[in-house]
Amino acid sequence: MKPELPRLPELKLDVDHRIPASWDFDTGVSLIILVPESNHNALGKAPWADYLKLRLADFPDNANPMLISGPRGTRAAIAFVADDVGGFKALSQARKLIEPLLAERSRKINVISLLEQEQAGCVMAEALVAAAYAALFQPPKISDDVPDKLPLSAMNFFGGFETADFRYVKATAEGNNLARWLTELPGNYLTPGIYREYAEALAKVEGWDAQFYDLDQLERLEAGAFLSVVEASPNRDAGILQLQYRLKGSGDNPLALVGKGICFDTGGSNLKVGGSMLGMHGDMQGSAVALGTLLALTRLNFSQPVDCWLALAENHIGSRAVKCNDVVTAMNGRTIELINTDAEGRMVLADTLALACRRKPRAILDYATLTGAVVSALGQRMAGAMTNRRNWIEPIIQTGEHCGERVWPFPYEDDYDEDLKSEVADTLQCRTEGAGDHIYAARFLGKFVDKGVDWVHMDMASTGSRKGGLAHIPTDHQGFGVRFGVEWFNRIAEGIV
Repeated sequence: MKPELPRLPELKLDVDHRIPASWDFDTGVSLIILVPESNHNALGKAPWADYLKLRLADFPDNANPMLISGPRGTRAAIAFVADDVGGFKALSQARKLIEPLLAERSRKINVISLLEQEQAGCVMAEALVAAAYAALFQPPKISDDVPDKLPLSAMNFFGGFETADFRYVKATAEGNNLARWLTELPGNYLTPGIYREYAEALAKVEGWDAQFYDLDQLERLEAGAFLSVVEASPNRDAGILQLQYRLKGSGDNPLALVGKGICFDTGGSNLKVGGSMLGMHGDMQGSAVALGTLLALTRLNFSQPVDCWLALAENHIGSRAVKCNDVVTAMNGRTIELINTDAEGRMVLADTLALACRRKPRAILDYATLTGAVVSALGQRMAGAMTNRRNWIEPIIQTGEHCGERVWPFPYEDDYDEDLKSEVADTLQCRTEGAGDHIYAARFLGKFVDKGVDWVHMDMASTGSRKGGLAHIPTDHQGFGVRFGVEWFNRIAEGIV
């Protein structure tokens, strides 16, 4: 049984600037009321004004949101919204409003804005739709049991919502859902070969050109960094998949997405112990986010050419597995002394970045669940970033804050390279011990990015998975990075960064 690629749930969205004179709705219709945080008296304009005044008196002053039943039993969630609401806070608030209504099997949700700032209403409308699509997501099910399907099929927006950009929300939601769906698949249902089949099938539907660099080709290209990871793999299905998006007249110099696609990671000779191998089927989430970002950009008819590079492999243990202190030669001729075979992600990314640079990209954004160090540094609420462009540090922060997927940059200084010196090779793969591995991993990867190429490396190990979800995403696997990637590439295209 091979699960089919997911489709975006059907959700009818309507906008009407007129607020209904009566709030008596049919059974199965729930209500979200958006109220200015600075002016609770705006509720006096509501048909339920007297009822709400009495009902809300039962809640603490700081309660936000509040869930009540209206005069005729209509379930209603009331939110007090800041004038400058946006990003992560808007998405988080939207989820708190949507979740209890979906739990009560709402078929339709009517959103009514009593806000004085139309921009705040549009931001919340977009966040509510994003939260709805995230909640309606159906993970892959390998069973004959029919999965539960939430009945929500429509959302109506009454008030100042005319400029809400639902097209962007739908595109990024579809990309995020795809990333989460792929990450949820068990390792034996998403081997490198199966992953390639899924991606190439999607490419055919979306009109992307696809080229697969198999192990024979990578051997001819002398991609020793990538090949070192797959030496013990029982199947020769690993490789680098390139997908090309081209809108007619979009030009030649592409932007590039690169994703770590380790479909399962045993740690290799440095075998993972205890429970640390559990969940390693999700070590390909960086590639899934890259693919989801490409899908979202396609849905938005992005004006620039984009290449998407997926490094698809498994890290196995076996008699052929590479060992500590082995030296391999990467595609760009740089020799690498292996220190820890469990640091395989940077190895497959090294050759993938080098290969991507041969196509002379304008800029590269790579995604990887790469290091535990970034989790120690940030917890599980933000992704880490490193860039070879110092003037991009503040734009990276601003992009994350605006789209709701927060990213925090770390240093990228060349004196860190002193700790990666090898006695026998050009560089160590990683340090033998010590803190800051996320920074050293970025310094290592930067050796495979051409100097003239603008590059951002996102270490999303801190946001790939989080128990209970984050912001508008309710599942443990986040699919984090699609919204950031779309926003970042749009800013590059518009010359903002």
